[in-house]
Amino acid sequence: MATNLDLDRIANELGAVRCGKISSGGGYFGTLQLAAEVAARFRVPQGGGRATDPSWSEQRLVRLSPKTLENRERLAEQAHASPMQVAALLLEQAVQTVVNQDQAGATNG
Repeated sequence: MATNLDLDRIANELGAVRCGKISSGGGYFGTLQLAAEVAARFRVPQGGGRATDPSWSEQRLVRLSPKTLENRERLAEQAHASPMQVAALLLEQAVQTVVNQDQAGATNG
């Protein structure tokens, strides 16, 4: 039984200000969050093939260290996605975090 929470009201009652989404870091819960995002966003193309995010249209090459590649492959296996899909999701999350921090700094400073 899901409960809908009014997070804006809760923040207001506590005298807090909501500044954006907080994403989980690494570890077990970070991997679960990554797997949940894969399940929520990825769709199998109409012509078949590997499930992917339909909004992705750009493709670029990124150089990685062997250790980063190994870690990405491990995360991909746990999230049931390809290593490049994991890289794209992590990059999107990192960029959004920086943008949110910049926007919060601009409004607070």
